[in-house]
Amino acid sequence: MDTTTPTLTIRSLRTTAVHVPMKRALGTSARRMDIAPLVLIDLDTDEGVTGRAYIFCYLPAATIAVESILRDASARVKGDRVAPVDINAKLGRHFRLLGVRGVVTMALAGLDGACWDALAVAAGVPLVSLLGGTVRPVRTYNSNGLSVNPGSMSGLADEAEQLLDEGGFTAIKLRLGYPTLDEDLAAAHAVRSRVPAGTTIMSDYNQALTVAEALQRGRALDPAGLAWIEEPIRHDDYGGAAALTRELSTPIQIGENFDGPHAMADALAAGACDYAMPDFARIGGVSGWMEAAALAQAAGMEMSSHLYPEFSAHLLAATPTCHWLEYVDWAAPILKQPIEIRDGHAVIPNRPGVGIAWDEAAVTRHRVP
Repeated sequence: MDTTTPTLTIRSLRTTAVHVPMKRALGTSARRMDIAPLVLIDLDTDEGVTGRAYIFCYLPAATIAVESILRDASARVKGDRVAPVDINAKLGRHFRLLGVRGVVTMALAGLDGACWDALAVAAGVPLVSLLGGTVRPVRTYNSNGLSVNPGSMSGLADEAEQLLDEGGFTAIKLRLGYPTLDEDLAAAHAVRSRVPAGTTIMSDYNQALTVAEALQRGRALDPAGLAWIEEPIRHDDYGGAAALTRELSTPIQIGENFDGPHAMADALAAGACDYAMPDFARIGGVSGWMEAAALAQAAGMEMSSHLYPEFSAHLLAATPTCHWLEYVDWAAPILKQPIEIRDGHAVIPNRPGVGIAWDEAAVTRHRVP
């Protein structure tokens, strides 16, 4: 870390819940979403620097819980130095009896991210530079569609073409987990037959299958040339995932539900995946991500991101085993300058911090009453 970074002191923490309409509704094997429930975080300091982050809450009702936890956390760290390691330790003790899991991890990850953003802004450098990396393009796939949509395979293929065209992408993600194996195969075939040769297609089951079903469907999909099969079974069944990793030719990808770096360590020890993709919030923010990156480096495992492209671009550029960035545009409508995608790569903004600033008029429109 740059030793010239000024000392910052936490003055206040502000949160704003917004429900942002999605450009494309997303239908997974679990549920359909047409809004992105976000909690926006502003960490103000006595020195006049503000750090920003946001948390994607999955369910609209979860914004209430995230805001409540952040209000409690804010009261505990007001007046403290912006020192993420110390703050995480202090809040870990405070929330120990409740458990630093799930929504608590996510909320505290937002605070951690805002702290790191503030430090980078104060240092006058992009976050990736503060973390020891360099500003560079990060290879990206478009994850903004290809929902589970029974009965509309031609529409699925049309959407695949549209997704590739949106930012010069060469890679897209297909949601699977249809009621039948034949429908999964039809969806994969519809997309593969329409997109240009050489297009990378990821697939995601969102934990839809049993181990036996995953073996059957995985073997049937092996000839399809998918880049990976993501979360085919319950996210924490590392034994089952290890069996799939051994038995299937297509790589197994897991990690968006790693609840902190210790969960990733357990998964790697079990041989539960070929690839890993932590989520910025669930892994524990910037601090948790860097721990996860060290685990991936030690294991020689390629590591991708889950959601949060604004933070993930910086984090992957500082990850030795950087693989793919998952691009979604869900926060773009409330950002002054959404992250740019150029020729299938995320362009890290060459400005201090993460580069996040709110479009206040849009925030007002989408604010939860």
